Amino acid sequence: MVRLSEKIGYALGDAAAGGITWKVMSIAFPLFFTNVFGLSVADTATLMLIARMFDVVTDPLMGSLADRTQSRWGTYRPWLIFGAVPLGLIFALLLYTPDFGPVGKRIWAYSLYLLMMATYTAVNVPYGSLLGVMTNDDNEKNQFSSFRMVGAYAMGFVTLLSFPYLQKMVGGSDQHQYAVAGVILGALATAGTLACGLMTRERLKPIRAEKFSLRPFADLFRNKPWVYLTLIGICMNFFNGFRYAVAGYMFEYCLHGDVTVSGLIINYTVFMTFGELTCMVFGGVSPIFTKWIGSKRKAFIWAALICVITSIAFFFVPMDAAYIWVLIAIVVLTSIGIGLYSPLLWSMYADVADYATEKNGTSSTGLIFSSGTMSQKFGTAISGSLVALLLGIAGFASGTDATGQTVVTITNAESVNNMIWALFSIFPAIIALIMMGLVYIYPIKK
Repeated sequence: MVRLSEKIGYALGDAAAGGITWKVMSIAFPLFFTNVFGLSVADTATLMLIARMFDVVTDPLMGSLADRTQSRWGTYRPWLIFGAVPLGLIFALLLYTPDFGPVGKRIWAYSLYLLMMATYTAVNVPYGSLLGVMTNDDNEKNQFSSFRMVGAYAMGFVTLLSFPYLQKMVGGSDQHQYAVAGVILGALATAGTLACGLMTRERLKPIRAEKFSLRPFADLFRNKPWVYLTLIGICMNFFNGFRYAVAGYMFEYCLHGDVTVSGLIINYTVFMTFGELTCMVFGGVSPIFTKWIGSKRKAFIWAALICVITSIAFFFVPMDAAYIWVLIAIVVLTSIGIGLYSPLLWSMYADVADYATEKNGTSSTGLIFSSGTMSQKFGTAISGSLVALLLGIAGFASGTDATGQTVVTITNAESVNNMIWALFSIFPAIIALIMMGLVYIYPIKK
């Protein structure tokens, strides 16, 4: 029987990675890069595209490397223990705006962002792979996965809710506020990652293929469940990515700034906090919901359907701050679906890893879970890149002038606002429909 403390320890890993670093990178970075740091829309889109091509190589290589690691701390845990400090430090540096011109800022952003992606990979791929070696009990895997999602959403809730108040407390320029927030949140990410590495145990020994070979990579593409699940993961992160990346622009331009209700500051991070809290609650309910529905596959489809319906409904709400509670209510309903299906993805990756081990005779757990991390980064960053690109097409432009100041220009406000609104609603609805179809034909029927 796995102790509760270990499940909490495992949850702290995604609280650090998913609830702090990835949440801020997904929600704040697009707006930060264009409106605070001073990158152009084209540079922001290109940066995220280049990073994704980088991840296509580094994620599977990291998975293969993690599978072959042998140490006194185990196979996957040492990557968390020794990667914790670099993760928090690089994250803090990435939220710092140096006093450089356009070229210097571009070099800083590209270098630090790619380094952050590599560090995140080195920590998060082994973290996901831990699920495959902590227990062989399917119910325990579902519980670990559920704790993981609750940890990520709970910390995401705290991070996003506190962000505007942290900025207000720090004061000064936007650049100063983000830099101080980066130091504080980076330190918390380091602590959570380190705690996860120290509080968990590896009970199962992977069946190793000690010599490096390209065969496991080739085997992946012959593994039909893996192919379908990777596409599902990409869609799932596209769904989240569009909404996260455009939320800041929605408040800035569609709702004309922060909304204050009875002393509560509702900016784009607080707005998404209502969804994080809902996801946290329903992530914990997910195992019960799955058992009631009868299978992970059916539970996933019903949860995704909720996201389709509520995303379409959001599109028809007027762009007016007077409707803020209607908008929040729809975000909460959408997050019920997200909370129910999010833990299922990682439990399904564990099923795919077991299927691959049985079929091929050696473990490729790290490699298979790396594709989950890759789909997370691919879906989130490509969607962020597309948001920047589509806003540019609609009439939004940004950059740094000769004095180093950030300049934003909008040539067609109505077009930009309509694009922002659709990116938060219609685009995610289409993605959720595609995801439902993929889950329906997913071969493993557990």
